[in-house]
Amino acid sequence: MSERLLPTPSHTIGPFYGHALPFPGGGEVAPQGHSEAITLHGYVFDGAGNVIPDALLDFWQAAPDGSLKGAPGSMRRDPSTGGFLGRNGVDFTGFGRVATDADGQYALRTLPPGNAGLPYISVCVFARGLVHHLFTRAYLTDGADPLLDSLPADRRATLIAAEGANRTYRFDIRLQGEGETVFLEFQ
Repeated sequence: MSERLLPTPSHTIGPFYGHALPFPGGGEVAPQGHSEAITLHGYVFDGAGNVIPDALLDFWQAAPDGSLKGAPGSMRRDPSTGGFLGRNGVDFTGFGRVATDADGQYALRTLPPGNAGLPYISVCVFARGLVHHLFTRAYLTDGADPLLDSLPADRRATLIAAEGANRTYRFDIRLQGEGETVFLEFQ
């Protein structure tokens, strides 16, 4: 008679982030119609190079003026259910949450960050198979920066978004393997 073994964390496919955590307009950080809006987009890949269709990405950034407060009250809740109704479409929040689609792709529409030094957007990755979420940065330009300067050229390149047409930046995230994105550890 064989003994039944319980699954270990590496055998499970959860957690599932598609329910309740994404909210309407989560990728629309810039006020509607803002002339300076940029789009950060890309794919999330696993260690085998396959896209991850159910990852969840949190984004934080400084406002164009360098402030970190965001606009109070810019997230609206349904008064009867407490659920998110989305953004009011006017205020800049500095925070976005986006789920990848069935093709493993995400898009964030925001304003250029005004932090000191090189402009970057902080990214937190949640995905199945990850015991802990991962932190990284999407730099919008290359140049002198203490973090970037501490890395070899090939690793440095994983933190720099490629500028495209029409104020777009492509930033792919690779969780493992060749071209693995540099992830940051906070203590």
